Amino acid sequence: MKFQVIYFSKKGNTKKLAEVIASELNVVAKDVKDVKLNEDTFVLLGSGYYGGKPAKIITKFIEDNTFKSRKVALFGTSGGGEKIEVKEMENMIKIKGAYLKGKFFCKGKIFLINCGRPNDANFYEAEKFANHIIK
Repeated sequence: MKFQVIYFSKKGNTKKLAEVIASELNVVAKDVKDVKLNEDTFVLLGSGYYGGKPAKIITKFIEDNTFKSRKVALFGTSGGGEKIEVKEMENMIKIKGAYLKGKFFCKGKIFLINCGRPNDANFYEAEKFANHIIK
């Protein structure tokens, strides 16, 4: 199975998770601004939480690409949200006909909230998430 790990991250929280996940899958995580969706890949898509939603660039990426019958897993971080960015992406990809194969969320640092997040425990959980996807 070929994998693509695609993310958007303003503060670096989601990027850190993307890199951990990609490392477990032996691929390189790519910023959504620098990537084209390959055919027949299992896509792991990540975003932070911005204004109550996933990043607009992630939303546009989902809108502009074909996900019908594609395996997808989602991940996200937020300082104040509670997995809302992951739930929003889930709704979007399901409408596009994708098969959701997993999702992962952890808190991220924002201003002085959740300092030190994501942390080693979160990275360990992200590694487990990636390994679950492989199976």
